[in-house]
Amino acid sequence: MRKLLNSVSLLSVLIAAPIVTMSAATAEDKLEALTKSEDNWAMQGKNYSSNHYSTLTQVNADNVKNLKVAWSFSTGLLSGHEGSPIVIDGKMYVHTSFPNNTFALNLDDPTRILWQHKPKQNAAARAVACCDIVNRGLAYWPGDGKAPALIVKTLLDGHVVALNASTGEEYWKIENSDFKVGSTLTVAPHIYKDIVLIGSSGAELGVRGYMTAYDVRTGEQKWRAYATGPDSDVLIGDDFNKANPHYGQKGLGTATWEGDAWKIGGGTNWGWFAYDSGTNLVYYGSGNPAPWNETMRPGDNKWTMTIWGRDLNTGEAKFGYQKTPHDEWDYAGINFMMLSEQKDKDGKLRKLLTHPDRNGIVYTLDRTDGTLVSADKIDDTVNVFKKVDLKSGLPVRDPEYGTRMDHLAKDICPSAMGYHNQGLDSYDPNKELFFLGVNHICMDWEPFMLPYRAGQFFVGATLNMFPGPKGDRQKAEGLGQIKAYNAITGKFKWEKMERFAVWGGTAATAGNVVFYGTLDGFIKARHSDTGELLWKFKLPSGVIGHPIVYQHKGVEYLAIMYGVGGWPGVGLVFDLQDPTAGLGAVGAFKQLANYTQMGGGVMVFSLDGKGPYDDLSVGEYKAN
Repeated sequence: MRKLLNSVSLLSVLIAAPIVTMSAATAEDKLEALTKSEDNWAMQGKNYSSNHYSTLTQVNADNVKNLKVAWSFSTGLLSGHEGSPIVIDGKMYVHTSFPNNTFALNLDDPTRILWQHKPKQNAAARAVACCDIVNRGLAYWPGDGKAPALIVKTLLDGHVVALNASTGEEYWKIENSDFKVGSTLTVAPHIYKDIVLIGSSGAELGVRGYMTAYDVRTGEQKWRAYATGPDSDVLIGDDFNKANPHYGQKGLGTATWEGDAWKIGGGTNWGWFAYDSGTNLVYYGSGNPAPWNETMRPGDNKWTMTIWGRDLNTGEAKFGYQKTPHDEWDYAGINFMMLSEQKDKDGKLRKLLTHPDRNGIVYTLDRTDGTLVSADKIDDTVNVFKKVDLKSGLPVRDPEYGTRMDHLAKDICPSAMGYHNQGLDSYDPNKELFFLGVNHICMDWEPFMLPYRAGQFFVGATLNMFPGPKGDRQKAEGLGQIKAYNAITGKFKWEKMERFAVWGGTAATAGNVVFYGTLDGFIKARHSDTGELLWKFKLPSGVIGHPIVYQHKGVEYLAIMYGVGGWPGVGLVFDLQDPTAGLGAVGAFKQLANYTQMGGGVMVFSLDGKGPYDDLSVGEYKAN
C-alpha cells in the first residue's frame, strides 16, 4: 500500500520530535510497565495477556451499591460506540464511531478538552461498512528518543493515523486498506514493543483478509500475512504446526480452495489480539470465508477461521488451528484471545490461550505450540456440533443443521452472530474464571447464488434470527447471557440470562465484582463468585463497548462508553424494518428500540460519586 506522509517530510517530523533520552528498549519496558499499573488502562485488553482484570479492591462486592456518577463526556456522535477509552498518566483518550474523532481529557479537570482530532476521510466508506460504522478503540505508545508518545487509531476508509499524544497533531499516516473494494478498518490497533498490528475488515464483500505490522515510530510496513493463498503470502514457517501436523501444514492456503477462489475468500481479522513476550508470539483469529454460501467455495477454505500464533518480529506463523473447516454459518473466528497460566487436568502448569468462538465452542490451547487442551460448548443449546474431537481438533457436525443450496435450514444454534462475538471479556487469575458475555441467538438460513463484484456485498444467504431455546421467542427477548467459566474443568460456575445479547464484554476486579454493559442501556455489577446482581445504573444509550477500571489520586473509577449500534443495533441506527435486513439482526433485535435510542459518550463512576468536581472551583470560569 502507498505510504502517505503528513504535509511535512519524514525528516522534518523527526527534527520536530521532542528530544528525550529514553532508549528504545526503555520505551518497550515502559509500555509493559504502564499496563501493570492500576493508574492506567493503557490497552484495550488492559495488558499483553488481554485479561481485562484489575487488582483494585476499593470498590468491592460489599460497597459497589454505592457507586455514583463522578463525571461524563459526550462524543457528540450517534451510531455504535464499541471498545473503551484508554487512560494513561492522568489523561483519558476517547474515540468515536465514524468519522473517528479523538478527544484527550485531563482527569484532574475534564471540563475542557485538551485536544481533539477530527480527521477528514472519504464518506463513501460508510456504504461498504458491514455492520454499522463502529470503531473499537485506540492504542498508545510511550515514545523514545526517536519519536514522541503516540496515540494510534484506524479510520473507516482504511487509513492508520499516529497522533502526538501531547498535542493531537498527526505524526504519520498510512493507507492500510482500499475501501473501494470493500476493505475498511474498524479494528483497534494493537501495539506490542515497537510494532503496531492492524487487522482488516470486509469479508462480506469478498475481501481477502490480512494482518499487517508497522514500525510505530515511522509507519513503515514490516510484514503482512494473509489468511489465504500461497505459503509465501500466509507466511507459513518451516516448523509450522510441527507439534500438531494433523492441523495441516504446507500448501493448504490454495489447495483447500477451488481454483482462485482464495483471492476473494475472506478471512479478515477485526477483533482482539494478545501477545506473550516469552514466546514472542502474537495471537489472533482470522474470520469467515467468503461468500457465506458454502456451495460456492468447496473445500476446507484454509486458513480462514483459524487461531494463529505468529512471531511478532517477522510475522512467520508457528501454528494455526482451524476451528471450523468449510464454515457454513458465518462463524467468523475473530473473538478475543486471552492468556493465562494454569494447571491442566494432569496437574501440569501450562501457558494457555482461551478463545470463545462464534461457533459456540470455547477453546483453550497451549499457546507455545497450538495444542488443543479443551473445547467446551458455551451453552448446552449449541446444536451445529455434537462435540469437538480433541485428538483431531475437528468439530463433529450434526448434519441436520448444515446449510446447502435449495434448502432452508431451521433452528440453527448459534446464529451467525455466534454465541460469542466481538465482546472483550475478562479473566480472574485468582478464581481461575473467565467472565463471558454471551449471545443466546439462533437462526434460519437459506443460501442463494450471486456473482462477485468488487466493492459490493458478497454474502449469498438470507437469515432470520431469534432468541435461543432459553429465551422468549414470542417477545423477542432473552437474547443474552452472562457466565463464569472454568477452562480446565469445562464447568460454568454460574450463568444469568439477559434481555438482549451481552455484546460489549466484561471487566473483573479483585473486589469480587464483574462489570458489564447491556444493549438496553444498563451498566451492571455482579458478584464474581455467585453472579448475584449487586448494582446497576441506566445509561443514556445502550452499550456495545467494554468497561474499564482505573485509579486516580487514590480513587477507584469505573468507566464505560455508551452508544447503541453495531450489528445488533443496525436496525435501530438505520431505521430498518425487514426482519432479514442487517444480515438477520433486525428481526432478532426488533424490541431494542423500545428500550434505548442512539447517543454516544463516556460515563465515569466512583464510590459516592467522588471525583474532580468535589472541589466546586474545578471547571469554574475565573474572571481577570
